[in-house]
Amino acid sequence: MTSHDGVYYYTHTLGKRIALWRTRDIADLANAEQKTVWTPPATGLNAHSIWAPELHRMNGKWYIYYTATAAGSRDDRNRGVFVLENASADPMRGEWTDRGRVNTARPGIDGTVFQHRGTLWFAYSPYLAKGSGIAIARLANPWTIAGEEAVIAVPDKPWEDRGGRRILEGPEFLEGPDGRIFLTYSAGACWSDDYALGLLEAGRGADLLAPASWTKHPLPVLTSANGVFATGHNGFFRSPDGGEQWIIYHANPGPGMGCTQRRAPHISRVEWRKGVPVFAPPAAAGTRLRKPSAAPAN
Repeated sequence: MTSHDGVYYYTHTLGKRIALWRTRDIADLANAEQKTVWTPPATGLNAHSIWAPELHRMNGKWYIYYTATAAGSRDDRNRGVFVLENASADPMRGEWTDRGRVNTARPGIDGTVFQHRGTLWFAYSPYLAKGSGIAIARLANPWTIAGEEAVIAVPDKPWEDRGGRRILEGPEFLEGPDGRIFLTYSAGACWSDDYALGLLEAGRGADLLAPASWTKHPLPVLTSANGVFATGHNGFFRSPDGGEQWIIYHANPGPGMGCTQRRAPHISRVEWRKGVPVFAPPAAAGTRLRKPSAAPAN
């Protein structure tokens, strides 16, 4: 989810194409305008398994980061993160240019970006010898890593080993009010009811490429509750007035549903406690929540 000029743009995995939804009412996403903005080529490195699209606005252009697999192969060794670019002011219009695969050191999934202190940063989930972790690197431009890539987290907690695989994936940046940098990530297998969000933290001014700069919170920060299961792979967005930070993530309305189309987006406002983000437990079905603020920020 991205909020820009009072409009929400939303996207999620469709497998064979990338679509954007547009609405001014986040509570009416089911009736939002939808448009397919890109379909993969029949052959090449990004032909199959189009996963985890993310829309970003940077330096006057729009970018979509997504995961794909090479034609003729659907295994993890051939997965990578790819980038689309659009110079139009409206991401539903204009031409999306395929900028190719990000030159990561390893195959992996779930790429995301963040601008911090004049540098564009990239994070993704690389496949490692045992499971997958979280890696970070500087970018020379939105699709090219410059210099080293550092693995800053590996699955070493019991709650990161669920569903038969040790997985860290879906990293998302969030800057705190005091300048600290946070990275949420999804832990365990998405088909497990125990899929959950973890949190990495780096101090203000820290060297983000140094694994020692990052502290992993010992317990998950968002887990199944209130009849909602498998809370994972989140994004962050601000309210239309810019005054509130919100989180969006997918979850299942019941147990044992796995990674299927029964998953649905959930949102809640991010609160801050002593400079650390706090995420409310998922609300039970039918619970009415206040919408993000659209009034001018004070």
